[in-house]
Parts: sequence; C-alpha cells; structure tokens
Amino acid sequence: MIYPRFFKAVLDRMLAAVALIVLLPVMLALALAIRWKLGSPVVFRQVRIGRGDQSFLFLKFRSMTDERDKSGELLADEFRINRFGRFLRSSSLDELPQFWNILKGDMSLIGPRPLLPEYLPYYSAFQRRRHNVKPGITGWAQVKGRNAITWAEKFRLDVWYVENVSLFLDLRIILMTLRAVVLRKGISQKGHATMPKFSESPKEPD
Repeated sequence: MIYPRFFKAVLDRMLAAVALIVLLPVMLALALAIRWKLGSPVVFRQVRIGRGDQSFLFLKFRSMTDERDKSGELLADEFRINRFGRFLRSSSLDELPQFWNILKGDMSLIGPRPLLPEYLPYYSAFQRRRHNVKPGITGWAQVKGRNAITWAEKFRLDVWYVENVSLFLDLRIILMTLRAVVLRKGISQKGHATMPKFSESPKEPD
C-alpha cells in the first residue's frame, strides 16, 4: 500500500491534535495526581534522538520520585518508582505528552522508540537505520515484546519496520498496541524499571 511520508506526517498531526483536545481533561487530572504523588516537575523532559540522528526534547509524565541516597545521589530507577508510577507506566498514561511531540513534528504515532544520545556511538550501521524514520509513541518492537526483549531483538524489529512501513502495518500496530496496553505485557525486564542501558552493539549485518 502506498504510504508517502507527507501523508503519514499530516495524518500524525491531525490525530495528535484531536488526541490533545479529547484527552485534555485526563491529562490535567493526571498532572494534579502526579504533583501530589510524585512531586514536580509533572512533565519529564529529556533529549532524545529522532530521524536523521537529530536531537529533540522528549516529553513524558513523571513516573518516579527524586529519592536520593545519603550522599545525595539519585537512587536507581527501580527504587524510585512507586505503586502510582508503576500504574502510569503499565497503563502507558505517562506517554500522553508525546502527542505534543507529534504535533511539533518531532515524532510519529508509529515508529521506533526514541533513545538517548549516549547510545549513538554504539550503533552498528544496520541498527542506525532505525533513524531513517521519525520515532513513535509505539512501534513494531513495542508490540512484539516491548522491554521484555533484548536490545538486539528490539533493533532488528525496528529496522524491519523501517524497511516495511505501510499504512496497513501502522493500523495493525495500533490495534496490537491497544491489546498490549490492556494486557500490560512487556513493561520491564526483571530487576529493572524498564530495561538495562544499551552499551554495546551486538554483531549485526550492515
């Protein structure tokens, strides 16, 4: 099915605008709850990498506290996420601010998840192909295991999506995402709030 990049971008922004309007009451209620349960700032901002290795400011609702050890250093993620934070992540409600990223043109509804700039030096040429499209709120790797799969598996699924992107595939991913959210599967790897950091590039074809 023909799926021009321009059509995908226009559709993304239309859906993001509608979502922001419809979900505004939900987002305001979540913001108040997060301020009460987890503190401020309510929205977590972090530099991530998008299409063409370009950086952008990535938005999420806060899901962790600022608890620190005796020396003032932040505790590991798995120790700073409480019951409410786990609910936000398992329900994917923490991702709602990313509709603003889509409206701005930094992200797409469907695509590889945007990752940290510090990972760039570790990518193989094969893995770097994931940056040939805009990153997404959800993607092929998310519906095929999310954080429960290895980095190597995740990158292979991301590149497969880039090489097979179509309107039909995006619609399929949306339906699979709804199912994954309901079942709350693949949220994290054992012993981690999400999954361990990517620090080594597995052997992949170029």
